Amino acid sequence: MDGRVLLCFPDDRPTVSFGSEPVQRSLAYFNRDRLAPGRGMDLSSRVTQMLRLEEAVLRSQRDAVAALLARVPLEADRFLVWFEGLKQTGPGQNDPLFPWLAEHASERQLRWFLEQEVAGEAGFEDLLAMTQVKMPRRAKLEMARNFWDEMGRGREEGMHGPMLEQLSQALGLDAQIDTTVAESLALGNTMVALAFNRRYAFHSIGALGAIELTAPTRACYVAQALSRTGVARRDRHYFELHAVIDQAHSRAWNVEVIASLVGEDPSRISAIAEGALLRLWCGSRCFDRYRLEFGVDA
Repeated sequence: MDGRVLLCFPDDRPTVSFGSEPVQRSLAYFNRDRLAPGRGMDLSSRVTQMLRLEEAVLRSQRDAVAALLARVPLEADRFLVWFEGLKQTGPGQNDPLFPWLAEHASERQLRWFLEQEVAGEAGFEDLLAMTQVKMPRRAKLEMARNFWDEMGRGREEGMHGPMLEQLSQALGLDAQIDTTVAESLALGNTMVALAFNRRYAFHSIGALGAIELTAPTRACYVAQALSRTGVARRDRHYFELHAVIDQAHSRAWNVEVIASLVGEDPSRISAIAEGALLRLWCGSRCFDRYRLEFGVDA
């Protein structure tokens, strides 16, 4: 048994809990399978069921951020100010978890945290590749530049994904779907849902932009924690790199992707804003769960 759960609903509008472990584990296995290269299309009833479940989870999350979304300015210039302000005011920002990790977490606690993060990692480069399909030219070019950085500018040793794998191997992490908390799985599942389904493409733009905007500070704290607990610099390079490079990525993303898209069509604002809020809200739920595990006060 690999932990998959067959979930049945009595009607066409199932209601699910964001934090349901069976739901998020089932979706995580589904996403692992549907993103893997294959030789044919699976049109089984299970696929249809899982897509309905995915939509139900997204609907519940969209309901959760609806009040925040209602306050988003719908004029392009004001929206950009709002978006950049998410670095300070968005859900989960300035969470005390990260200074605590940097200063106090034991090796065991840090390993547990990293296992959750690695298991919930959806792969930024793959999310980016899916999101950029048929995007307008200016935005697509910046997304291509970002992707090229993620891919090490054509050098295997510079690829960002394998850097995280190197850290995982160095620490002997065992990141498994069945031992990962629901909140972390939900974060990865949400990112895949937004990038994979073209009807949420502009949501994915906002979600990816929120990652670039808010990740550097957290990456810096995690790098400090790894250094304090004696992890070699070559093994913690993933976090040290993202503490710096994502600042430049964020500036370029905000101008070349978000500003160009909403300047061309302000009706895209709501979708981009909702995607950003969904990403930050899911992250906030992870931080709450991690603090609970460690006994760290909010």
